Amino acid sequence: MPGEDVILRFNKVSFGYSYSKPIINEVDFSVRRGNKITIMGQNGAGKTTLFRLITSEELPESGSISINEKTSVAESKQVIPKDKLSKTVREYFEEAFAEKIYDIEPRINKVCQAINLIAPLDKKIGEFSGGQQARLLLAFAMIQNPDILLLDEPTNNLDKSGIVALKQFLQDYTKTCIVISHDADFLNSFTDGVLYLDSSTNKVEQYAGNYFDVIKEIEARIERERMQNVRLERDIQNRKEQMNFFAQKGGHLRDVASKMRQKVVELETQKVEVRQEDKTIRDFAILTQEEVSGEIAKITAVSIIKGGKLQKKKVDISLKRKEKLLIKGPNGVGKTSFLESIVSGKAKGIAVHPGVRIGYYRQDFSTLNPEDTVYKTLADSMAKGGEEDLRSTAAGFLITKELINNKIDSLSEGQKGLVLFAKLVLARPTLLILDEPTNHINFRHIPVIARAIDRFEGAMILVSHHADFVNQIKITHTIDLGESD
Repeated sequence: MPGEDVILRFNKVSFGYSYSKPIINEVDFSVRRGNKITIMGQNGAGKTTLFRLITSEELPESGSISINEKTSVAESKQVIPKDKLSKTVREYFEEAFAEKIYDIEPRINKVCQAINLIAPLDKKIGEFSGGQQARLLLAFAMIQNPDILLLDEPTNNLDKSGIVALKQFLQDYTKTCIVISHDADFLNSFTDGVLYLDSSTNKVEQYAGNYFDVIKEIEARIERERMQNVRLERDIQNRKEQMNFFAQKGGHLRDVASKMRQKVVELETQKVEVRQEDKTIRDFAILTQEEVSGEIAKITAVSIIKGGKLQKKKVDISLKRKEKLLIKGPNGVGKTSFLESIVSGKAKGIAVHPGVRIGYYRQDFSTLNPEDTVYKTLADSMAKGGEEDLRSTAAGFLITKELINNKIDSLSEGQKGLVLFAKLVLARPTLLILDEPTNHINFRHIPVIARAIDRFEGAMILVSHHADFVNQIKITHTIDLGESD
């Protein structure tokens, strides 16, 4: 049972990367020792910033964060930093400790076994697949056995076995854990409560209970706030009509009208602002090149990795318009490498029809230039249309007038994902290649994305471990790289 003592407390904490754009404002919450807490909020609301404040990577502008000096904190980030990719597994894990650890090898083997990962100690981090790197990130935090474990989107890129292993680890973990994730079923397997970061007020609301119970409570609160606005709007409209009537009568009735005007202003201030968290991206369509028809791609063989060796898997698939291919298989089998080889034109056993425009959603967002603004990124992708089309498309993906002039590097991972979808809409591809397109994306947006992909009239190749998402798309072909020929 979790202890009753508080291990972490935020006391009126405010923080923002610029004075005019606060991320959190006078936030108060506490976490008890042994609790397992979820942080919820819209993409870009500041969830990862909360982690940076807890780890002292960022310092609050005002207020205080209380953590006992003897309390250890470890974080599993969303991606492995680029400067770590050239390190070996042993070197990578040695950096988890301030002092030299003489029994590091058995510790590495133990945490890797817990997450079902075979990790040779001399293998370079950059040689692992995206899913394997996700497991290494978890293992890096787990090996420290911290008092507070911070997990930022830990299920991204994990296959089914990886998620099962992580669930079991968290259920057995006796210390405090705080998780950022959009995977509802995963969260509900261990969550004690939720910290809900509201980007419209920059406040944190704290809820107790399992994840699904909290979602219902939040939805009920939003409905109450909506009904309050409806009642206030009706009252305001009635008072305005009476006010206008009295204002035209003259005499002391004008004084009555003036007082009613003051009351209308007062009622306007009582209206609740619609929460940014509960805005969903607009329905959208990814249009295609009109001049391409017939066979778009022919696949006769796929390279896979088995037992650390590259092998060929024979297939016979012809992709035409409205046909969708799902690539399945465990982490490390070569799914991402397969997609990259198609995009680069280096794939053997795969022929893409000349003139076909490829739209590529890469899971690590490395196709985005971090120094470019969002506007330039979208403008460079446009196949047709002008300024109005660009800005309308951007707005549909919650890319605001302020956000569109920011550099890509300043965006959250979820916002980068939405920018990539906006790029695909503007590019009008005929072959859509999607590598884990739901990673980092707010769960409210996923049904909208699934509908757009399902309606896509070009050809598509998809890699995704998100079963609910895949089930919303009509798949016409499947290649399971984990199956033997």
